[in-house]
Amino acid sequence: MYVDSHCHLSYPELAEKLADIRADMQAAEVGRALCICTTLEEFDRVHALALAHDNFWASVGVHPDNEGVQEPTLDDLLSRASLPRVVALGETGLDYYRLNGRSEADMEWQRERFRVHIRAAHRTGLPLVIHTRSASRDTIKVLTAEGERRVGGVFHCFTETLEVARAALDLGFYISFSGILTFKNAKDLREVARYVPLDRCLIETDSPYLAPAPFRGKTNTPALLPWVAKQMAELKGVGAEEIGRVTTANFESLFKIQPAARDDRS
Repeated sequence: MYVDSHCHLSYPELAEKLADIRADMQAAEVGRALCICTTLEEFDRVHALALAHDNFWASVGVHPDNEGVQEPTLDDLLSRASLPRVVALGETGLDYYRLNGRSEADMEWQRERFRVHIRAAHRTGLPLVIHTRSASRDTIKVLTAEGERRVGGVFHCFTETLEVARAALDLGFYISFSGILTFKNAKDLREVARYVPLDRCLIETDSPYLAPAPFRGKTNTPALLPWVAKQMAELKGVGAEEIGRVTTANFESLFKIQPAARDDRS
């Protein structure tokens, strides 16, 4: 019924409990998930999950906030993107939240890393999984500057303004909402979720982070995705089943994944 469009099941706190997590997913009717890569060093573990389980897929990319890791070249991304069950590039983007005394001008290394991912998307046709934090202006600017043709993708775990949402939609991106949507202090974000057309929405957990209310502060897993769907259903004035149906169709369209059999919960 539901698809988790962004989770980190390769992280140790989840990987060591994978059998239980998969059982919990089945019970919660979360049938599929996209396992997200954040470093090239991590990629083999992420890809192994997708190869081992027919309801998991993988991305390849280097998170903008990761320093001291292997810097991705275009060839690095292209070679891994060609592997079976790799359906996206990222997560990638810009993050100026932790400048640590640096200026935004000093973050050119992040912007160049982002450009490499965009160029890989142009070459492969795969969508981008975009992370942006305290950097929305430059994120849109880089995407626009590199956009000799549209690449598409998703702004994941969206926390930005309505203006940024409009810009992302205008560029052809989907917008994904996480457990943050359920937080008491997320009134503005809920207004953004009301605005974004349902046929451009995805839902995610970003687990192990950002467990939705009433589990806030606990380790998140894909099994808690229905709480995000429930909140979105209230905002859109539809049933949770409709949120599951449409966001699943959006996931399949964006990542070019064949629809699952109706009773597929494997």
